[in-house]
Order: sequence, then C-alpha cells, then structure tokens
Amino acid sequence: MKKHSRVLAAALALALTAGVLAGCGSSDTPAAGGGSSSGGTAITIFNSKMEIQEQMEAMAEKYSQEKGVDVEVYYSSDTVAAHLATKYASNDPYTISMVDAKDVYSLAAEHALDLSGEDWVKDTTQAISVDGKVYGFPVCIEARGIIYNADAIKNITGKDFDPSTCKTLDGFKALIQELIDGGMEAPTGVMKEDWSLAAHYLAEVYEEQPDVDAFITSLHEGNADLANNDRFNSLMDTFDVLKDNSYSKASAISAEREVTEQKLAEGEIAFMFGGNWDWSVINAYDYSENMGMMPVPQNTDDGMNEKLVGGGSKYFFIDSSDNTSDEQKQAAKDFLNWLVYDEAGQSFIVEDCALVPAYSNITLDVKDPLGASVKKYTDDGALIPNYNYFPDDHYSICGAAFQKYLANQTDRAGFAGEIEAYWKGITPVEH
Repeated sequence: MKKHSRVLAAALALALTAGVLAGCGSSDTPAAGGGSSSGGTAITIFNSKMEIQEQMEAMAEKYSQEKGVDVEVYYSSDTVAAHLATKYASNDPYTISMVDAKDVYSLAAEHALDLSGEDWVKDTTQAISVDGKVYGFPVCIEARGIIYNADAIKNITGKDFDPSTCKTLDGFKALIQELIDGGMEAPTGVMKEDWSLAAHYLAEVYEEQPDVDAFITSLHEGNADLANNDRFNSLMDTFDVLKDNSYSKASAISAEREVTEQKLAEGEIAFMFGGNWDWSVINAYDYSENMGMMPVPQNTDDGMNEKLVGGGSKYFFIDSSDNTSDEQKQAAKDFLNWLVYDEAGQSFIVEDCALVPAYSNITLDVKDPLGASVKKYTDDGALIPNYNYFPDDHYSICGAAFQKYLANQTDRAGFAGEIEAYWKGITPVEH
C-alpha cells in the first residue's frame, strides 16, 4: 500500500518551527562522517516498509559481519517527507533512505546522489530519473488488479480457472452468476478503505487514459466530463458488479479488511480487488493453494483488460550531502549492487522479504502466488504504469467520496461531480 509524503519544504518548515532537531532512531546512531565503533565504515538505512523491518534488521546484522560495514536500519511510521525533514534539519541524514516514488521527485535534486553510472540501471525499467539523472533505486514491484481464488471457483464449476476466459465484463458477470447458481451466495468482496478505493481503484481511471497528464490537467481546469468519460464508466461498470455481488453489500462501510481477506483466502468468496501486498494479510489464514491476480475485467478492445497496473514500489536514494562521506557513499552503492547482483542479496529481496524483484537479471522464483502473478505480467511487459503525482489529500478526500458511492449514498453522476470538484480545487503536483 502506498502512503503519500508531504512536500518537503512544508515538512521542513514545520520541523524547524517546532524545533524538532533530534535524529530518529537509537541514541547510538553513527555520527556524520561514517566512522563506526569498530573503526570501519558505518551506514544507516531508513526503511518505510513496515512489513519487512524484521528482515531488514536481520539482513543488516549479517551484512555487517560479512562485509565489514556497520549497517543500522531504522523505521518510522511518520509521513516520509516529514520524518526525513527532521533528519535534514539536524544535519544527520540517513545514508540510504527508502521512500515512495513521489518523494524521489520532490527530494532528489537537493538531497540525492546521481546514480546514473551504476550497473543496475541497465537491468531495470523502473528506476526514477529527474532531469536526466537516475536517483531512485527500485526496491520491488507491486501491482493491482482482481485477486482470485481458483480453488474456490473450481469447487463450484468443476473446471480449472483460466483468467483469460473472463477478461471482459460480460465474461466476468457470467462466471459470477455461475458461482451463485452453484451455491456461492456472494462471490466478491470490496475493501472499504479510502486508499484502496481512491489511491488504487479510482487511480486506474486516470492511469488508463490515453494521456494521463493531459487528463489530470483537464480535470483541474474544469474541462473534463468525468460522468461521460468512457474509461470512468467502464471501470465503474466493473466496480458495480463487485459491489452488487459482495458479501458485505448490505453494510459495505462496515466490512473489515481482515474479514474480507480471510473470506477470500478460505474460499468463501472468489474475487477481491487488491494488490500483491495483500498476501501479507491473506497468508495469516488457512488460504487456498491456487490463488492469483488478473486484470480488472472490462468490455474493451484496447488491451487494458489484459494488464495489471503497477511498477516500482518503494525506492532507495543515497544522500548526497557533505554529512555523508565518500566512503559512506561508496558503501551505500556497494549495498545496492549487492541487492541486485549477489546471490545473497537477491535471496533477501525475493525469499526473505517475499518481494517481486524489479531487475531482469534476478530469476529466483517468487514464492507467493500473488507475487508470482505480478512477476509474470511484469516479465510479459503487461503493466500499466502507476501515476506517481497525486496530491497528498487525494486518497482521503476522493476516498471519502468513493465510500459514499460504495454505500449507495450517491449515484455515479454525483460521485463524478465530487471528483471533478476536488481536482478543480487543488493544484496538480509538478513533475
């Protein structure tokens, strides 16, 4: 799941105003200059992906022992830019910071090291460049679409599930009806969370436009007619099928994410919109062996119903300031190369962290079925790129509007009007 950062300037001003000048982490954070208690080079890594913190800490301990570089990993649940602002304000930046794509665009020019000459650049299509310079190292790939439970489907139809047979909405509706006729009372689940509805599902309305930036501009300028936009209506037609066949139809806003994912995992329902990050919840239950992800079904002939939406998720950048020594900068580069080219680094990404690698040279099998689906679509070049420039309040405000639609408190035209009003009232993020 994505968490959006604030604009650095505002966060930094806030940090300075509040006098928050102390660095985050333990009191023995290595001081600027790169020295460690053992006399070697020391680097710090900021991790913003909570679910892999334990793995990061274990990796750092092992890496430190084997490479002779002291590595310390720190985590914070604060907004990324706000948290990093406190580090910059105290002249104590992390050597390596894990951020969202949006943060790379806002922070790179002032704070990130140019990595254009690194070997791994040629082995990924997900690196982030600003003004022709590569700053963002993609940690993994995440994608979204419809998660399916193939075993639950086969238990009723008696046939192995082939996602390509229901890539159209008509085919999807026919399968849902077959499941209902076979005894599955409600074949779908819909997550109520604002980030799922707005930052993920509504986002596809923008991401599947012929020219995303032009469409966002037209929304901001008040020239877009969302209610009559073909892509909006195509995706909302599919959403209506998910909503109308959901187990929580009668109380959609009361549905808890964990309950929905448990029902999917155990086969009580067959479909749910989500992403491969949902495996971290699904695998806590008695899940079915045969699950996967498929594109959102649509009655379209432009190929959008044959692709997931996704790309790089979480990026490392290396601090470029004088507070980070040349030795630390080189040690940080070495660490990134270790992740991509060393067998132990590759294993850490794919096996320890259960992430989908963003590098073509990493051929390890992705273990979880959702990640395996994403890897296949990635390898096939079948990903619609993420739009990485949403304003910070997009998913909360537009998510609240989407929740009203989910609860049948507004109709499609009313929902479209609320989205248009939002975009007219904000300034799109420059990029």
